[in-house]
Amino acid sequence: MIQSMTGYGKSVIQLPTKKISIEVKSLNSKNLDLNTRMPSLYREKELSIRKLIASKLVRGKVDFSLYMEITGEETSTQINKTVVNQYIKQLKNVVDGDETELLKMAIRLPDALTTEREEMDENEWSQISKEIDNSLEKILQYRIDEGKSLEVDFIARVQNISNLLDEVIAIDPDRIEGVRERLNKGISEIKEKVDENRFEQELVYYIEKFDITEEKVRLKNHLDYFQKALHSDDSNGKKLGFIGQEMGREINTIGSKSNYAPMQKLVVQMKDELEKIKEQLLNVL
Repeated sequence: MIQSMTGYGKSVIQLPTKKISIEVKSLNSKNLDLNTRMPSLYREKELSIRKLIASKLVRGKVDFSLYMEITGEETSTQINKTVVNQYIKQLKNVVDGDETELLKMAIRLPDALTTEREEMDENEWSQISKEIDNSLEKILQYRIDEGKSLEVDFIARVQNISNLLDEVIAIDPDRIEGVRERLNKGISEIKEKVDENRFEQELVYYIEKFDITEEKVRLKNHLDYFQKALHSDDSNGKKLGFIGQEMGREINTIGSKSNYAPMQKLVVQMKDELEKIKEQLLNVL
């Protein structure tokens, strides 16, 4: 089952004095490109969070954010009364003003506020950790749901290419006969007597150069292999990409050998379907 690299997961937990919001977003990327944002209080847990995300999401451009909102009455920021009073005394020597205005100025000056470093509570972190797991489960489910939509699209486009290939196979005898007729007409217009045996040998050689039997067989095999890989237990966008490249190689060879307008039209349609598959494969895990 394939998974998309696009996903979103969010989880919120209300603790006694704060609300914690966790968001995980991901987009497509060749490798894992992980950015984390969190309060300094929880920075010591960043490495373990990164390892967890890498093991769960594997690949993609991932943004992890942990927001903290204080909801309790307690705060770690306090007014430094001694410093503020000193500022007010100095300001009185510089400007005239009432106490309220001087206080407004003093409180904005350096060291007027002090913040005590808060120590992380392990019991609190245990609850937050569960919500991180929850948000990762949500983004994984999002990726799976997106993968199902991609799978439906891939199956439809592979079937379209297969149908077009059947049309190529159906008109191939007409193409070969057309080549034979053009050569015969060219020889007759020369009005020179030719060795029939030699002409037949040259004709066979010429037609063999335009033979696409191997390409038709290989393309059919690639289409079957793509669908098998699509339904495998693991999601492997890179493997599907390699199969897509092989499909493109066979389609291009059929186009270069066809020398027949109706067949070239079908080849263009196959290329169009394959390009749409390749675009979507960029988003597969």
